[in-house]
Formats: sequence, C-alpha cells, structure tokens
Amino acid sequence: MKRIAEFQKVSREQFTEAWLKNFPLSGGADGIYDSIKLPQRATSGSAGYDFYAPADIVLKKGESVLIPTGIRAKISDGWVLKIYPRSGLGFKHRVQLDNTVGIIDSDYYNSSNEGHIMIKLSCTAHDDGHRVLLEAGSGFAQGIFIEFGITEDDCAGGVRDGGFGSTSAKQK
Repeated sequence: MKRIAEFQKVSREQFTEAWLKNFPLSGGADGIYDSIKLPQRATSGSAGYDFYAPADIVLKKGESVLIPTGIRAKISDGWVLKIYPRSGLGFKHRVQLDNTVGIIDSDYYNSSNEGHIMIKLSCTAHDDGHRVLLEAGSGFAQGIFIEFGITEDDCAGGVRDGGFGSTSAKQK
C-alpha cells in the first residue's frame, strides 16, 4: 500500500473558533480539543478512515449540524480524500452528508482555515421526534483516499483559500 497522506490536528485556536461558531452554547472547546482523535482504520482490510465525534452531538430529524472535526489532512498531489457518512448511521437513521460526498483536495491543507475538515450532517429519519446521539469518540463519518488523473490539456492555475466552493473563487 502506498502511504500518501497524514492526518493532523488543526491548531487549538482554529478549532475553538469553528466549534464556538457552530456550538455557541457548548461552554467552550478546550477539553474537547484535547480529546480529538485522529482518523483511523478499524481493520487492516478497511478502506475508510473513521472520523470521530469530538463531543456529544445530538442530531434531530429535519435538522442539520456542521461538525468541526479538528482534523486536517496533508495529502500527496494526485490524491483526494472523499468523506462519506458511516453506513450504519445512514441505514439505521437516514443520516447523510448535506453535500452527499465531501471532497478534500490536496491543496486544502494550506487554506487560511488550516484545512480544517468540517462535516455537515442531516437526519431524514422516517419517524417524527427521531434524534440521533453521536457520542464523543464514536465514528460518524469515514474518509477514503482516491487517486485521480487529469486531462492532457489541463492548465489549472487557481489558488485556494478557503473551504466549501473555494476552488472556483480565485483564478490566476
């Protein structure tokens, strides 16, 4: 197997800012930051690296939640990290990513937000009043590294500086 990436934590400051923006009533982020787990594969045959909830998070039917993971990925050129929900959450509770599949490009690592991977989930459960508890430290998403190619006439020259939708924002 090729080793093409490395997971790291974002800075405490970056995580705290993102956490408090999305969970302002949580009472702070210091203890949460210290308990962030880097993504891991569960078995040697697993393709996906599990992303773990940094704290207890409740997801109610019909609601979305943006989860700052505290994680960034340093990825070799020619590779991308694709983020999916854990299959059990989708099957049991109809939890899904709001953007269906998250795409983390190799140049995202150098963004002004330190390449902080944020995962937005929604719950579309069948029954009313349904809620899902993502317990701190439990896997809620998985990332799979995929190699990709480019066209013979490719001449991309854009510069990334941000998250969602930022690749088309700035062209050289």
